Amino acid sequence: MLKVAVPNKGQLAEPARQMLKEAGYLSASNPRSLVVHDSQNGVEFYFLRPKDVAIYVGAGTLDLGITGRDMLMDSGAPARELMQLGFAPSTFRIATPLGKYSSIQSLEGTRIATSYPRLLAEWLVKNGLSANVVRLDGAVENAVALGVADVVADVVATGATLRAAGLEIMGDPIVESEAILISSDSAEVSSAQETFERRLHSVLVARSYVLVDYDIENKHLDRACQITPGIESPTVSALQNPAWSAIRAMVPAADIHRIMDELFVLGAKGILVTDIHACRL
Repeated sequence: MLKVAVPNKGQLAEPARQMLKEAGYLSASNPRSLVVHDSQNGVEFYFLRPKDVAIYVGAGTLDLGITGRDMLMDSGAPARELMQLGFAPSTFRIATPLGKYSSIQSLEGTRIATSYPRLLAEWLVKNGLSANVVRLDGAVENAVALGVADVVADVVATGATLRAAGLEIMGDPIVESEAILISSDSAEVSSAQETFERRLHSVLVARSYVLVDYDIENKHLDRACQITPGIESPTVSALQNPAWSAIRAMVPAADIHRIMDELFVLGAKGILVTDIHACRL
């Protein structure tokens, strides 16, 4: 049975659960369960602290895991990224008190608080800096105000928490992160893993595309097919009125409003857009 680690809290937890449900898993699970046996699909889900996921997967105790790229890199675990999952984007960055430090080089000799000491240590070496790394498990943004650090290195989604603490971001991101699927470096790919990855990929595709249906006069058919080419080609069906046809095609969700505008100008009628819940390409 495939064993999969899932974050039990934080910004990764709920989107991960939702993605798994869209992929056909966890359909009747209790949100408070620590372990869920999905016998119908041959998968056991273990709900763990997000930072522990890479440790269990790297050790081979669990086959796959959902975590953040930043957490995988900081863990040092022998695990690798298999797939980007498209949610929980963030960056790992340096933040300093407003107006106090002018450049990265001015951080030499400072105390830098972080929950990601490995990432920070690697960045310090890369930039030729020496600093005292203050390791904290949470609420890093309060470290300066409470006097335990001069600067912080933290994961930033919107930056609102840092700004509220009187801090400003300095320099480029150290790491750009998002939710990812991981496996052990040494693990062999099983058929069960292939099925699991395929299902998650189908969710990503379904979220990226929508179905568009519309009627168009045959004299505009070629141009309409250029606007909505579909994957291989659009489906074109004859209507009772021989001068018109019905078209159905998958199109990128991000482009749908532009596509609808172009179809409307072309003279299309009855333009309908439908979400896709699952897809294989």
